Amino acid sequence: MTDEVTLMCGIFGIVTPNLNNCSEKRVKYIADKLFVFSESRGKESAGLAIRTSKNLQVYKKPEPASHMILTKEYIQFVNNALKNEVSDKQYLAIIGHSRLVTNGIKDSNSNNQPVMNGCVVGVHNGIIVNNDKLWEQCPEIHRSTDVDTEVFLALLQHNYNLTKSLASSCIKTFSAIEGSASVAVLFSNMDNLLLATNTGSLYITQDLSKNLFIFASEQYILNQLVQDVRINNGLNFEKISQIGPNHACIVDINNLSNLAFSLNPEQYKFELKENCAETSVEVLDLSPKTYNQDMKARRNSHTLSLENRVKLECMIEDQIKNLPELKRCTCCILPETFPFIEFDEKGVCNYCKNYSKVDYKGKDALEMIISEFRSDNGDPDCLVGFSGGRDSSYMLHYVKKVLKLNPIAFSYDWGMVTDLARRNQARLCGKLGIENIIISADIEEKRKYIRDNIRAWLKRPDLGMIPLLMAGDKQMFNYYPYKLMQQTGINLFFNGSNQLEKTGFKLGFCGIEESINHNKGQLYTGISLTNKLQLALFYGKNYLLNPSYINSSIIDTLHAYYTSYFIPDVSTYFYNYISWDENEIVSILRKEYDWEIATDTTTTWRIGDGTASFYNYIYYIVAGFSENDTFRSNQIREGIITREKALKLAEEENKPRIESLEWYAETIGFDLEDALTIIHSIPKMWDNIW
Repeated sequence: MTDEVTLMCGIFGIVTPNLNNCSEKRVKYIADKLFVFSESRGKESAGLAIRTSKNLQVYKKPEPASHMILTKEYIQFVNNALKNEVSDKQYLAIIGHSRLVTNGIKDSNSNNQPVMNGCVVGVHNGIIVNNDKLWEQCPEIHRSTDVDTEVFLALLQHNYNLTKSLASSCIKTFSAIEGSASVAVLFSNMDNLLLATNTGSLYITQDLSKNLFIFASEQYILNQLVQDVRINNGLNFEKISQIGPNHACIVDINNLSNLAFSLNPEQYKFELKENCAETSVEVLDLSPKTYNQDMKARRNSHTLSLENRVKLECMIEDQIKNLPELKRCTCCILPETFPFIEFDEKGVCNYCKNYSKVDYKGKDALEMIISEFRSDNGDPDCLVGFSGGRDSSYMLHYVKKVLKLNPIAFSYDWGMVTDLARRNQARLCGKLGIENIIISADIEEKRKYIRDNIRAWLKRPDLGMIPLLMAGDKQMFNYYPYKLMQQTGINLFFNGSNQLEKTGFKLGFCGIEESINHNKGQLYTGISLTNKLQLALFYGKNYLLNPSYINSSIIDTLHAYYTSYFIPDVSTYFYNYISWDENEIVSILRKEYDWEIATDTTTTWRIGDGTASFYNYIYYIVAGFSENDTFRSNQIREGIITREKALKLAEEENKPRIESLEWYAETIGFDLEDALTIIHSIPKMWDNIW
């Protein structure tokens, strides 16, 4: 796994050219509200930078914004910054950040935001995927952290020194980066706020008196703020507007005049003259660690991991070489250990005999559906569920490039989205110019739920209870899409679930034989009510047999069950209309977006899901098959691949992903060696057959 720190976060800011017309109390109230409203984008750390005529100060802490703004240190910092502004210039500019940690150690404040480099301070929402390459290509810039935001700030400063134009340097910097970036930047030597985005994740508004300029990374955040401030402070604001994809705006913090421009060099036909006085820079870094200590700790951690790798590999190798040759269907590759499987006299399984091919409705049918939603003025007209995986990535590409819709991508981070998935999200959104709304759970809490349930599961292993480890992501399918549709007013939501990737065997391990019609296309609501209730009884029984499941996760698990099976499905299933072609999908993604693949497996499926390597290893070791076998079997039935090819692919794809297993254990916080010892001791399913 990479050491690079990447960010998907909520950013916001306030500018007032005259503090005499805007009370300190009001400014602090608005800043606090923006912190709280932005926390849905990230709860891992928070910070802000305050620019006055005297200095530029930064405050940040590795804790949720809603906690930070209540601390004495934060309150004192803000009060001092506001009260010390006594000069002819009474302006104030604040930029804030609520961070979703994707990699790196958040307790090192050098990795948290705002980030400083020289006389530039900025906040960034997105991921710059060519971070390391840019540092290597430009030796004139200097690195002090391992966060990708810093390279943007360093390049911006370097390019400004060359061009003497803030707009030109911004364009030049965006031309160099790959990935997604929505940034807000303040300077110690210029009275300007720079806002720029290649995805459109920046929204702005002003109060009617022209004394307050406010921005945020999501329109809904500003909607909430405007409504709140109108009620509680009596302020009215202009209509919220978007800084569109590949556009920027320079705001003069002396008078709120602004210059909007395109980030496309060919469209940019002017230069901005800047000539501002120097001011001092002060940073409050409350972290107990330094950057060098942080990096040293990581190197030690990786060394220890390498020392244990050999032992883990030997444990796993011993298990794999002892796996028997299972009887498999002569048509597909499902083995005799598959739940409720039966073979006829020719060795063909009941799943093949009862299979009906996916009836794709076609592009014309999809065009008919979207015609009533299509925007005629370029406004967003659809939401696209976007995990960064191959299916959702291709769907986003198709919706934008082929259907010519104006999508907003929606992602839900529950703590098991890998950095690889986030980098792929950034690649597509940055290149397509698409806003990506990321709703972040309380990551530490969600990971604690998984840890508690892993410990419980290891006390009494049962294959039917494995989906409990994935309960935390279920809100992404119906719950949050429904809420997001209400917030945005957009009534078309695309779901990229692929019909061939359904894994009904997980219900089979719960004793439930469920025949799901592929052409219904629904993830969960297509399951019969009787079987939903039977599933609840199965889980209830196991909770009684293993009280360790009655832990901190139980409310979250119940909510996952409810949202999965009882909230109305609001999705339009993209792959019910457009046929799924693995080679075409991967080829387009690799060629057009440099879409990244995993280094520890040959498959391109589930590589952005941090849980998949763990649970598929359990299925494979105990039952002799995994999700890969079901997926390849469906491809055989569709006539996409031969049985011989499916066997070779599954054999390769079922190889344990040791690097991913280590990442999962380290991230969740359990001992992988102890867990594998228990998993390897579980009675094998073929023992009951033979």
